[in-house]
Amino acid sequence: MNRTERFSRVAYNPVDMLLFRADSDLPRSFRISASQSSITPPQLPERHVRAGQLIIGIAARARALCAHMGRWQVTAAARAALAAFVSLSCLMAGPAQAQMTVEITGVGSQQFPIAVANFFSDSALPEDMAAVIRADLARSGMFRIVEAGPAPIAESASVNFPDWKSRGADTLAVASAARLADSRIEIRYRLYDSVKGNQLDGLAFVSSGADLRRIAHRIADRIYESLTGIKGVFSTRIAYVVQYSASRYELQIADADGANPQTALKSPEFIISPTWSPDGSSLAYVSFEKHKTVVYVHNLATGQRKAIASFPGSNSGPAFSPDGRTLAMVLTRDGNSEIYTVGVDGSNLRRLTFDPSIDTEPVFSPDGTKIYFTSDRSGGPQIYRMPAGGGDAQRMTFQGDYNISPRMSPDGKTLAFIARHADQFQVAVIDLASEQQLTITDTVRDEAPSFAPNSHLILYATEVGGRGILALASTDGRARARLSGPNGDVREPTWGPFSK
Repeated sequence: MNRTERFSRVAYNPVDMLLFRADSDLPRSFRISASQSSITPPQLPERHVRAGQLIIGIAARARALCAHMGRWQVTAAARAALAAFVSLSCLMAGPAQAQMTVEITGVGSQQFPIAVANFFSDSALPEDMAAVIRADLARSGMFRIVEAGPAPIAESASVNFPDWKSRGADTLAVASAARLADSRIEIRYRLYDSVKGNQLDGLAFVSSGADLRRIAHRIADRIYESLTGIKGVFSTRIAYVVQYSASRYELQIADADGANPQTALKSPEFIISPTWSPDGSSLAYVSFEKHKTVVYVHNLATGQRKAIASFPGSNSGPAFSPDGRTLAMVLTRDGNSEIYTVGVDGSNLRRLTFDPSIDTEPVFSPDGTKIYFTSDRSGGPQIYRMPAGGGDAQRMTFQGDYNISPRMSPDGKTLAFIARHADQFQVAVIDLASEQQLTITDTVRDEAPSFAPNSHLILYATEVGGRGILALASTDGRARARLSGPNGDVREPTWGPFSK
């Protein structure tokens, strides 16, 4: 019996692709421990056990478990019948324990030199807004931060443009904060071009004092857009799953920089596949209840959730349509892993694929006319595209024998996915116009890519030093950063939409 055919007591893998590798070769979330579960899972369909070949996990949005000898012993491979187990507590959003730290590991080919002066304020502010803005711009890889000095500069102050130009700052951001009669805080900001000697941008904000960090992100967004022509994403939110222990998992929501984390869901068992609704009001995800996987839609304002798919077999891989009215997902209710659509209220279930292969990981195109998905219909996992109502599928990936987890950029121009090269799992992108493919990450155990709403950055999960962390990469692969928490493994990231 070779390594791929051995059973392991500590392997637990997501559904649906063929991968003939040993457990130790897979990224962390492909190897989640299930050794302590006492639930008896369903039997693996016979068609998924081929001679000498076991179907094993990928970062598809569902997990497969297989039972042998009366307790959990998961093959280095069992995929397609999903079982599970979990009792979870659904909470209103509450503070998480700690926020992430950011490490910049790569910068863009063109950087804008900018100085961001400390804010002038008539009283102490509870947030260092200038520091937040500097960190946002630096993290993008598109800006070189020029030291502005400790002295604050008021928004109304006259600016010596030649002096700032001589310091190497082509642009300068200044701001003032003043208490109003009703105790609110007025923030006035300006952005100057030191080379041309003129103002590029300026705006006033009024704050209660509790949202100063959010306003700082919005100022950073304006600076980013003023200088790059691309809409900034610093004021958006991300969601992800943190595993603190074998019996403690949390679905968290945070600012795009990982700060201000809030816990939306706690569970003693796995939470997987979170994905944002287009309006940012809800998350769909897969959790485990009543010994089966269930797809939920979770309202973030109320903390209420609704079970959308709880069919026999596995229910996995939810993805919202662009109008937010429909979910694509993967079900095995008919005995095979197939792609379906269903209304967000659980109505109008419709099967889209009818191929004997394994079809999984659906995601809509931004215009809602296509669905991209992963399938082994060509003999190994590759990315395909079909009409949103079902029909003939077109293969999209041809480099390499293992390409999974498709994600479409919001502008519809770029396809991102996980590609395996020489036993390294990395994020790759394809420009759909030129069909050129590029690997954009320097990490080697990457999972779950998710585009920023401006289509220029990708958030993904990876493993560094034995820990699960999140990482960022620009779509040209030049700018990179890593986000890691002080505790726990972080995985399953998804980037939220622009705020309305």
